[in-house]
Amino acid sequence: PSGLISPAPPERVTMVGILQRSRFFADTLERGAGVGLNPLNIVIDDVTGPVTAIIAGKPTLMFGTNSYLGLNFDARCIAAAQSALARYGTGSTASRVASGNQGLHLALEREIAALYGARDAIVFSTGFMANLGVIGGLTKEGDLILLDAHCHASIFDACKLAGATVKTFRHNDAADLERLLKEQTIPGDRTLVVVEGLYSVWGDVGVLEPIMRVTKAHNAVTFVDEAHSLGVFGATGRGVCEAQGVEALVDVIVGTFSKSVGVIGGYCVSNAPELRSLRFQARPYLYTASPPPAVVASATEAIRLIRTEPALRDTLWRNAKALHEGLSGLGLKLTAAPGPVGAIAMPGIRAGLETWRGLIARGLYVNMLIPPSTPAGEVLLRYSVSAAHTLDDIRTAVALFGETIEAVKAA
Repeated sequence: PSGLISPAPPERVTMVGILQRSRFFADTLERGAGVGLNPLNIVIDDVTGPVTAIIAGKPTLMFGTNSYLGLNFDARCIAAAQSALARYGTGSTASRVASGNQGLHLALEREIAALYGARDAIVFSTGFMANLGVIGGLTKEGDLILLDAHCHASIFDACKLAGATVKTFRHNDAADLERLLKEQTIPGDRTLVVVEGLYSVWGDVGVLEPIMRVTKAHNAVTFVDEAHSLGVFGATGRGVCEAQGVEALVDVIVGTFSKSVGVIGGYCVSNAPELRSLRFQARPYLYTASPPPAVVASATEAIRLIRTEPALRDTLWRNAKALHEGLSGLGLKLTAAPGPVGAIAMPGIRAGLETWRGLIARGLYVNMLIPPSTPAGEVLLRYSVSAAHTLDDIRTAVALFGETIEAVKAA
């Protein structure tokens, strides 16, 4: 939020008390966003489908939901959830190591392992916790973590909490990673290299092969977050690692159920037998209540559908290419090639906010991203595409973008 306007110097902010500091950032946000709708106060009144909703009483096309395959409204996933809800109740009420380790959780882990053809899978309550648990469970003080500068906030938080030495390398830059690896005195087998398959801010794909080769040449451990690429990339939907043919070079894959799978939760998958220890070392696994039965049952069905119904991916990619082509035709500055998620670079906070508000007023929802959550202080309008969108939805979205951009220019 401090990126909305120029904040006070860091030393001024950190010198004041806890509540005063919080008030300063809240006031900064309010001054920058002005009066009216902003990304932090929008309310979805009703959800009418995987890509439709009611916002402020107006039917709205949703292009910012991360429901890449539309499985949150798939009848088979809903039926699985309803059956589990009726049989097992609303929640597990305990962690996996207490009384919250149910047969449903093991069935979901088997389904994920089968998708990846892997030895084992571990399910967490959220994708954020999967990153916290795996990175925190694998590394400790004295270890080294090298991560791509565009990694998700959950990865940065996990690295800070782990207590290891943490350094970033330039985005998708294997040469910069190699420089850091050569400079280190910490041995390779105590080094974890963390990247993503699909980066969710720009919507660009990780350049994994050269990064994996460099990492393995230094005997370091490889970690890939496939949160936004599960179900979307690869012949069987396993993600970018599968699509780029580097799965044999990857030690650990982490992902989430809140995108393509359509529920909430996270997972870790690996063929390394040593990683069985994560069930004893990952604190978010040990001390968080396990995912509710209805969520687990729906996720299990969704993973099965990802594995057995490639037509879902085909439809998504058709839509992604059509939207990218339409937005490019308007002269907008897109940050990546066609994909399930992408972003449009805006010239500043005011233009971004006016465009975002104009789109919502016309019945089109996208995400607005502002510093400090964006690279290089950018202001972005992020959109996502779903297999549940029709080509008419795509054409409508492009037309509404065109109308809004022209209206903002004329204002």
